[in-house]
Amino acid sequence: MVAQNVGAYLDTPRFLDSDHKIESRADAEAFVERLEAYPGQLDGEAERLRAATALNVIPPDFLLDKTLTQIGKSHAGAVTDWDLYKSYASRTAKVPGADLQAVARLLEDKVRPALLRQEAALKDQRAKATADAGVWKLPGGDGYYAWALRASTTTNMTPDEVHAMGRDELARLQAEMDTILKPLGYTKGTVGERMTALGKDPRFLFPDDDKGREQIVALLTDRLNDMRTRMPRAFHTLVPGRAEVRRIPLVEEAGAPGAYGGPGSIDGSVPGKLWINLRTTEIWPRYALPTLAYHEAIPGHVWQGEYTFRLPLIRSLLGFNAFSEGWALYGEQLGDELGVYEGDPVGRLGYLQSIAFRACRLVVDSGLHAKRWTREQAVQWFATTNGSSVEEVSGEVDRYCSWPGQACGYKVGHSEINRLRTKARQALGGRYDFRGFNDAVITGGGVPMTVLERNIDAFIQRSRA
Repeated sequence: MVAQNVGAYLDTPRFLDSDHKIESRADAEAFVERLEAYPGQLDGEAERLRAATALNVIPPDFLLDKTLTQIGKSHAGAVTDWDLYKSYASRTAKVPGADLQAVARLLEDKVRPALLRQEAALKDQRAKATADAGVWKLPGGDGYYAWALRASTTTNMTPDEVHAMGRDELARLQAEMDTILKPLGYTKGTVGERMTALGKDPRFLFPDDDKGREQIVALLTDRLNDMRTRMPRAFHTLVPGRAEVRRIPLVEEAGAPGAYGGPGSIDGSVPGKLWINLRTTEIWPRYALPTLAYHEAIPGHVWQGEYTFRLPLIRSLLGFNAFSEGWALYGEQLGDELGVYEGDPVGRLGYLQSIAFRACRLVVDSGLHAKRWTREQAVQWFATTNGSSVEEVSGEVDRYCSWPGQACGYKVGHSEINRLRTKARQALGGRYDFRGFNDAVITGGGVPMTVLERNIDAFIQRSRA
């Protein structure tokens, strides 16, 4: 699929800029070789778009509008002003034999036409698109969504069960948030309304300019450095946790989620990244940032990914959404359990709101794809219920429309990890080892939830020996 948040027109330039090192002439030549393959990648996607259109498998019109805006930016202007060209030029300034003119010709003669061809395929889809947000509208849509949930959660939960779980988890979390909000003076209205008011408090906002963006990056970096020092209290087996904070490229911001992250290269030469969307600082109150750092980087995605690098290569390539996203949410929980919010009730509210955000995802994703919610209905319910900004959740809802089921893996995986932790604690009593349990989960690599339970059962047996 090509959409506002996925496709070679986004992924390949980001990879070449951020993950392809250029330290020698051979590296520069490899960059050009990859660039030469880029038009074929775009054309392959365009062919799949045409095949999907013939089957009447077409995204909603509002997603296509975003996608067309972004792909239009990707081929606009002189190629020497493109990020791809500037990245190559700046990194080869001291590399002998780098051929800037060849790169410019390649971008002009091969890449731009391929982007235009893909844009034409997207315009064909847009002419036939409707505003219906869910996959229920597609041929076999209900069956597809049921499969998407099974794939994303590695469970057999039905859409109705997912929807009910989201509402139950949300009620439990907001009851805890209520006990923190009242002593802070936020006593009237729903928890969502009170969190909305908290999110508008100037004390917790950054300037909506480059200075504010720098402050956000600095705060995230500081929290990661602090969390790295706490990791020996949570794990016997440690990894370096190489991570840096980067702004999502400007060409992606309109359609990208609020943030995402992942590990770097297996050899450690390229650090992991926490990518943050800074199109506006208004979506990032100060209290929301620490838990974001823990989710996307340490001890979340970057940290977990570095353990997979110690496994056979196929294990580092094979991922399971419920495990990786459930672990990242559990990583947020570890931050709380390691004391990062001691004396900081507002920070703990940010953490609880983040967990509640994932409970809302269960409701919204199943609402869109199984209960025929409209986009507007989903945005308004999400914003008012969780106290998030409309600006923030609009991009989130669009993501769920383009990636059915994926958003449900977070809370399902998180709840399962906690269920298994309770199981291990009850089975082992005084022999239960907090760090040993965390090791057992993370060193086993990404697995379906059923396999994770077998791993924890083995941990219990080892601990009894």
